Amino acid sequence: MNMTVRKALPSDGQVILSLVDALAAYEKLTPPDQEARKRLLIDLFSGRPRIECYVAESEGKAAGYAFVLETYSSFLALPTLYLEDLFVLPEFRGQKAGYALFTAMVSEARSRGCGRMEWTVLDWNEPAINFYRRSGARHMKEWQLYRLVREDMVRILEKE
Repeated sequence: MNMTVRKALPSDGQVILSLVDALAAYEKLTPPDQEARKRLLIDLFSGRPRIECYVAESEGKAAGYAFVLETYSSFLALPTLYLEDLFVLPEFRGQKAGYALFTAMVSEARSRGCGRMEWTVLDWNEPAINFYRRSGARHMKEWQLYRLVREDMVRILEKE
């Protein structure tokens, strides 16, 4: 199958939302509610987007997507391309859709002059872990991911 990757357009909004829903189902998570869906599209396609989306297609049908954003490395003094999501629909797995998206994001990082590309992967997602290992990615064991959700932020700020 011929797989192409392109930057998403506002007209891709509903397709992107359906792909996000498919990722939520795959990860056994609650999909975004209506308000979150609206925010997501605004954050993708406003005059100053917070994130970018790339869509993999085969014969005009969406096969998967990648969300990216830039962070910054103060030690490298270069941007880092952060890969927030990379997801391929089950019927397109094994057909190089994931590889096409991943290498397109590597190319994007290089074209932006990024010093690195980073992402996280769930510890149970062996197919993704194996794919990234085969691609030469390194697991950064010494870095621990921490997170505050909105409720935590409110609690912290209310203590002041």
